[in-house]
Amino acid sequence: MENIAVSVKNVTMKFNMSKEKVDNIKEYIVKLLKRQLMYTEFTALDDISFDVKKGEVFGIVGLNGSGKSTTLKIVSGILKPTKGSVQVFGTISPLIELGAGFDHDLTARENIFLNGYVLGYSKDYIKEKFDSIVEFSELEEFLDVPIKNFSSGMIARLGFAIATVVRPDILIVDEILSVGDYKFQEKCEKRIADMMAGGTTVIIVSHSIEQIQRLCDRVLWLEKGKMKELGEAEYVCGKYKNQ
Repeated sequence: MENIAVSVKNVTMKFNMSKEKVDNIKEYIVKLLKRQLMYTEFTALDDISFDVKKGEVFGIVGLNGSGKSTTLKIVSGILKPTKGSVQVFGTISPLIELGAGFDHDLTARENIFLNGYVLGYSKDYIKEKFDSIVEFSELEEFLDVPIKNFSSGMIARLGFAIATVVRPDILIVDEILSVGDYKFQEKCEKRIADMMAGGTTVIIVSHSIEQIQRLCDRVLWLEKGKMKELGEAEYVCGKYKNQ
């Protein structure tokens, strides 16, 4: 296993989905206590297995609802699989819900420190990297503006700049290269390329099959929670485009 960064073995993920509409919290609690809530089981992932090698760029493709984001959340430790196991060898930085640790009433400046603490950075480290975070996010003029006034793209840019200021062993990226304009997307790609050159393993989900083909070594294609194809990026992306 010395060359493996992530090992996913026979992972199944099931969710209980409520079958009925509940209008308010009181009705929900009453039905819950009376055991009158009806659920249907939904299988998001069905017996998924793959390994990601150290230093590899590994892509996951599939239509909406295929299980891509669920896979990333399981690898990141955000979700625990119903069955199966996940082993991660090294530090991990998940760029899944950028800005999830932000307080929208605080300014960008305050949120850089807050989000940095959430990610485990020390105050001194954040101070040391503060200027480079601001410069990368291109939000110099908005530092003292509460981020509730930011667009979703601005929040994602700030989140990306904070999360990538360190070089983790494993970087997990979910659709975030679509934030901002084309020039900013290029900056994000370049930063990820720099991390890859430094030996960081990258697992990436993107709706852009061209982006996956350009960046990745190997690709997993998911369809309705099942593995449809796993192999070299050129081969899998070619099949995916011709489906």
